[in-house]
Amino acid sequence: MLVNVIGLDANRTRRLRKELAERNIHLMVVKNTLAARAFRGTPLERAFENITGPTAICWGGEDIVSLTKEVVRFAKDENFAPFSTKGGVLEGEPLTPQQVEEISKWPSRQELLAQLAARLMGPASTLMSALAGPGSTLAGQLKQLAEGEKTGAEGESGASGAGSS
Repeated sequence: MLVNVIGLDANRTRRLRKELAERNIHLMVVKNTLAARAFRGTPLERAFENITGPTAICWGGEDIVSLTKEVVRFAKDENFAPFSTKGGVLEGEPLTPQQVEEISKWPSRQELLAQLAARLMGPASTLMSALAGPGSTLAGQLKQLAEGEKTGAEGESGASGAGSS
């Protein structure tokens, strides 16, 4: 992820680095030509196409989505203005700042795992309900029949007792 840190004073830059580090995200200011040369022949090479001005690289986090979520959140924070995204690379393809913003709206790995677990458990709980349903219905009907016979037997004994007196 490429970001712009120009305009941040030393105190805000230090605070930004500290807050990013707490989220296992690293920030390093680089010279574009040296970074482009260092990344030549790697999937990150395309990140430096058409990048101008001083640039910093952000990397780390759990995955690309968590990284973009945090970077975009800090970019929107007035305390760190004019910190902003410049782009990045995803699977060898360069990203624009708008694409970085879109990726930040994707569900995180943890959210996806929770959704997957819910989808996997859904059919099992439906099956268990379907299997338990007829049994509970049958039990309810048997209980009604038993109560009906009991009240019917009490009614007959009460009626026969009234008729014989």
